[in-house]
Amino acid sequence: MPQNNFSQPRTVTASERGGLDIRNLVLLAILLAAGFILNMTVGKALSALTMGTLSPEFIIAAFCLEILIVRPKPAQALVIGLIAGAVIQISASVKGPDLIAEPIAALVMALIVAAGMKGKAKAIVPVLGTFVTTTLSGLIYAVIVIYALRTVNATLLIMLPVVLGTGVANAIIVGALYLPIKKALKLAD
Repeated sequence: MPQNNFSQPRTVTASERGGLDIRNLVLLAILLAAGFILNMTVGKALSALTMGTLSPEFIIAAFCLEILIVRPKPAQALVIGLIAGAVIQISASVKGPDLIAEPIAALVMALIVAAGMKGKAKAIVPVLGTFVTTTLSGLIYAVIVIYALRTVNATLLIMLPVVLGTGVANAIIVGALYLPIKKALKLAD
């Protein structure tokens, strides 16, 4: 008579970091959806309250969290950035620049995480990496918009406080969320 295996406990092993398996793609979808909703609600409200000087970009914060959690390879980080850039297109006032800015920014975040999470600086990598990533994305976006609209270079100086403010806001958001998410997912550094 064949034995049934119903009495033996089932063991589920978590996938290793560094890959975009189905679990990590679902996490990306959830984070980007949350980021999009927050952009359309909280982001718009904060931007209106501060007359445009503080405009968190929750989708960038979402992909920074994804990269911190998943630790993708560089090519995978580019895909994450491209997906994020595509989602941003839904609500973007200027279409296109995010499709360039976000993949580059995601790649930079992945490189920062890969280098920084192995050393003593790992405590500041979520905040510092997100600030650098968001600021880089904003600067790339601004330069593309200035070039495309053929505006004067002074426009970059006008946009710079918004870009830096957004970088700070995203750094605070990711800094506050990374440890609880890491703990909830039972991830080790």
